[in-house]
Amino acid sequence: MALSGCICVVTGASRGIGRGIALQLSEAGATVYITGRQEKTLKQTAAEVTQRGGQCLPVVCDSSQEDDIKELFERVQREQNGRLDVLVNNAYAGVQAIFENMGNKFWEVDPGIWDTINNTGLRGHYFCSVYAARMMVAQGSGLIVFISSMGGLRYLFNVAYGVGKAACDRMAADTAIELKKRGVASISLWPGAVQTELVSQFVSEGETPPGMDPKFKEVFANGETTELSGRCIVELAKDKNLMSMTGKVLMTCDLTRRYGLKDVDGRSVVDYTSLKFFISQIPYVSWLSIITPSFIRVPRFVLNLANGKF
Repeated sequence: MALSGCICVVTGASRGIGRGIALQLSEAGATVYITGRQEKTLKQTAAEVTQRGGQCLPVVCDSSQEDDIKELFERVQREQNGRLDVLVNNAYAGVQAIFENMGNKFWEVDPGIWDTINNTGLRGHYFCSVYAARMMVAQGSGLIVFISSMGGLRYLFNVAYGVGKAACDRMAADTAIELKKRGVASISLWPGAVQTELVSQFVSEGETPPGMDPKFKEVFANGETTELSGRCIVELAKDKNLMSMTGKVLMTCDLTRRYGLKDVDGRSVVDYTSLKFFISQIPYVSWLSIITPSFIRVPRFVLNLANGKF
């Protein structure tokens, strides 16, 4: 119960990664406010938290609506005497739209997909961070986590997705600059491929969706559980050297190595920065991955160079 007494907010926790994070934070002893648009699915997550012996408070909240967000944090302020230790910006509304439009170019898709993906998954994160930061700055401590992905560095799925994830990474970096002297950390967390309910529906079962590289199906089929990100966030919240990581992009595969973690089902986590993994994704030479040592990793500056901005 390492986080006993901690107050956390996890947005978009009805299912998927958010649900997994809420389960792990509550197992570690935290009191967790979980948000989502549907009361039924929120109560299902809350029931599982209770079954595991945790404390959970479901709050119906649409992260695309500022009034809902404001009411959420006013409630936390009121009920917890102004205390908030962890905010996880996870709410996201674009997964189904992404898979339904897989393979289509941005000009071939209804431009409204931008709002579907980024009103909740970017704008909502900013508003949540504002209200959370006000509480954390007042107490002189706290952790804000933005759930992002490799799509913030390289093209992945579509234009709106990549722009939104790159913006989440930048938001984590820039808020960290303004929060650092106040004792509040802000980081961007990149899970690997995750076996969420929706991803399993579209990828792990049946035919590969049109426009999707068949390799994606294989990667997601062997992906992380939805609770691995939660395990990583628990360790971050406990870390006495957390401020040394503020403003950075942190990958779940790196954090599992740092903290000696495995996934909740006992599996080792795929290291997406290993040379072995990179080679396995390249046609005609993928067979070399069999003989490539897993401990050799691609330097971070190479990942930055691959972005090719300059």
